Amino acid sequence: MRMVDAAGAQEKLDELLSQVDRLRRSIQQVIVGNTEVVDGVITCLLAGSHALLEGVPGLGKTMLVRTLSEAVALPFARIQFTPDLMPADIIGTTVVEETSSGGQRFEFKKGPVFAPLVLADEINRATPKTQSALLEAMQEHHVTVGGVTYDLGQPYFVLATQNPLEMEGTYPLPEAQLDRFFFKLKVPFPSAAELHEIINRTTFGHSPKAERVLSAEDIKRLIAVVREVPIAHHVQDYVVRLLRATHPELEGATEQVRRYVATGGSPRGAQAMLLAAKIRALMAGRVTAGIDDVKHVAPPALRHRLLLNFEGEAEAVTTDSVIAELLERLPEAS
Repeated sequence: MRMVDAAGAQEKLDELLSQVDRLRRSIQQVIVGNTEVVDGVITCLLAGSHALLEGVPGLGKTMLVRTLSEAVALPFARIQFTPDLMPADIIGTTVVEETSSGGQRFEFKKGPVFAPLVLADEINRATPKTQSALLEAMQEHHVTVGGVTYDLGQPYFVLATQNPLEMEGTYPLPEAQLDRFFFKLKVPFPSAAELHEIINRTTFGHSPKAERVLSAEDIKRLIAVVREVPIAHHVQDYVVRLLRATHPELEGATEQVRRYVATGGSPRGAQAMLLAAKIRALMAGRVTAGIDDVKHVAPPALRHRLLLNFEGEAEAVTTDSVIAELLERLPEAS
């Protein structure tokens, strides 16, 4: 169903704006600053997808995810990724149990991945084998163990944190898993004013708690509203041309792309940009998304989907700089 009825569309928009505003204010009771990061996490929530938060230790990445779990009525599980973590520690394992009659039976004990909201903390501290254990869960919303498929239900969100890859004891995430994240959000160091506020909140009196403002049904309803938002053909065309321009072998690629990029973004990158542009428009009180919305969401939607070649790595080129050049040079009209 499309949002074609003006009165109905406005009613849905007003409801979304009200609920998003309450969610944002609830999170900000605990989290100081980081408005872009908070809005990015909310965008992933409304898209029904997953977020990857990157930053050095101590910037409140884990606190943000914990705060989100307090603000929404979803059971929460935290997985602390370490080098010795095994896939069965995440998914679960089959154990032998004794029955009341003295016999034995096999029973599957579910792991923390079965929670509707999963915090994969410091995900790049674990080995690639363990990181990949999340792949099926993130994409298909189910896991398969011993030939049996277990549904994870809806809604289902994985919010992962990682330290910068230059830090000791980290493993790059496999490209296939990176592509499952809707956004990669970079958590910046707080300003002086924000540091003062953080100190005031955490070293005096009682620490604030987020107010629970959304239920699982609310979230599913908001996800459905986002899917109903129409998109103009010229905006979708811009998204397609932007994604294709990230591939060095295709028409529209800039000099930086041809020189430094080994592999461009996947079709999931186009899906992420389009959905995120819709959500940004809705959060701004508009029922249609424009090219400016696409440009705003392109960096977090694409930065983890571009793979740099050896020359790009050697010259310390960033995917953000490649995307910035693309957004500057790509014509808005074909």
